[in-house]
Order: sequence, then structure tokens, then C-alpha cells
Amino acid sequence: MRIACPFCGERENGEFTYLGDAKPQRPAMVALDAGVGASGEQEAFYDYVYLRDNVAGEMSEYWYHGGGCRSWLVVQRNTMTHEISSVKAAAGTGAAAVKASARS
Repeated sequence: MRIACPFCGERENGEFTYLGDAKPQRPAMVALDAGVGASGEQEAFYDYVYLRDNVAGEMSEYWYHGGGCRSWLVVQRNTMTHEISSVKAAAGTGAAAVKASARS
């Protein structure tokens, strides 16, 4: 499988590290007082950290280009065929953050 990094071009997947589903959004952290339970917030954070869907088909995934530009990428990939339909830089990370700060 080859991944087309938006900064380095097409590369072998050995240069990348798979980091998982890109869909879950981190819940807001709520300061918890000792002895006061906020079970809804705790449950939402537990779900975010430990529970993932096992998608058969199109999925957005995080990949890290450690063997190249060291950027985090969001790859749209079919998990059954490994066909990649799009690759873009994850917002605010790696080379994408450097490019954004250079524009400012």
C-alpha cells in the first residue's frame, strides 16, 4: 500500500504509523471535585478512549508520517480493499502547522 503524503509525495506505508479512527471527538475535560461524581462526563471520556467502531468499508484514519515530514495525516481508506481515496494534513499538526504559521 502506498500513501500520497501532501508534503512528501507518494511513499510506501512502512514510513507511516497507523493511529486509528479519526472520527471520534475528544470530550471536554471537566474538573471533578473529590467525592463528586460526574458519571456522564466520565462515561463520555471512557467511550472516547476505549470504544471504537470496527468499520468494514470507507473510514477516516489518522496516520503519522514518521519516516518523512513527521506530519499527522487524515487518510480516507476502504478497510476491505485498502484503496485510499484521499489524504490530507490533520488540522494544526506537523508541516500543516508550519505552513499556517508562515502565512501569518
